Amino acid sequence: MTPVIAANDLTKAFPASRRLSDLLRGHRPMVRAVNGVTLGVGAGRALGIVGESGCGKTTTARLLLRLEEVTSGSVLFDGQDVTALRGKALLPFRSSVQLVFQNPFDALNPRFTIRRTLTEPLRNFGIPPDQQDARIREAMARVRLDPAEAYLDRHPHELSGGQLQRVVLARALVAHPRAIIADEPVSMLDVSVRAGVLNVLRRARDELQLAAIYISHDLALIRYVCEEVAVMYLGRVVESGPTAEIIAAPAHPYTRALVAAVPVPRVDQDRGALPIQGGLPDQVNQPSGCAFRDRCPLAMPRCAEEAPAPRSIAPGRMAACHLV
Repeated sequence: MTPVIAANDLTKAFPASRRLSDLLRGHRPMVRAVNGVTLGVGAGRALGIVGESGCGKTTTARLLLRLEEVTSGSVLFDGQDVTALRGKALLPFRSSVQLVFQNPFDALNPRFTIRRTLTEPLRNFGIPPDQQDARIREAMARVRLDPAEAYLDRHPHELSGGQLQRVVLARALVAHPRAIIADEPVSMLDVSVRAGVLNVLRRARDELQLAAIYISHDLALIRYVCEEVAVMYLGRVVESGPTAEIIAAPAHPYTRALVAAVPVPRVDQDRGALPIQGGLPDQVNQPSGCAFRDRCPLAMPRCAEEAPAPRSIAPGRMAACHLV
């Protein structure tokens, strides 16, 4: 099955220094925030991208949304390369791939009513006025904010955090997208309302057969909503495959540490946790060979000499480690 949205060897490099002395010497060190990422997700499926802060997962999402220019590689939509599209040529893609923002309190204009918030994307994408009201009510019903009349003429400050995040999702769904990308969609919400918002997201995905990508540092959340997972470390995907298989038997030492960090009800349960030392290394001066080797308890001499290439370890599974 052709993925609805995919990345092919995607790379994004940023200048690491803007100091005048570096510019005068012609020295422009670069940071590869995303380094050769390949992934994709099909209709009705969900892919989770996990990793600690600074691993490149949000930059990957912005590249997939065409909010950042790609340094190399390509973004594919329905198998077609959309990396070079600009201006009006991007509008069909923009309406087909929508973002669910992390912070609903910042994502909505406080001066707009909910009705105007949901009308804006319809105007931008050229939806005729006589179709707009039906689309708005359909989206509100899908996110369980009904009757719509109870919310449409209110302002963001009159709604709870959970209701605001549902409005953010409705704004994405009103465009009738083929794919949604949700960046930490419940991290700003109270624990008591997170499950409800996640259920709304999952139900919309199933009913509309959307391709969904979730960005998160929380592997427990990804286990709940995603069939597939890609684990990122320092700009690279170090392991990917079916979520249930990876959580049951992680192959990469970094993935093992992430799985071991997921809380469990039994405090006496030994999950063979692998200790990770320190934080992410300097992204400008990354260690030679495997980028994880300085923190890996299983590192060996080969890890300093040669970066492990991604390789298949089972049907639908990949890992980049010399030990697998």
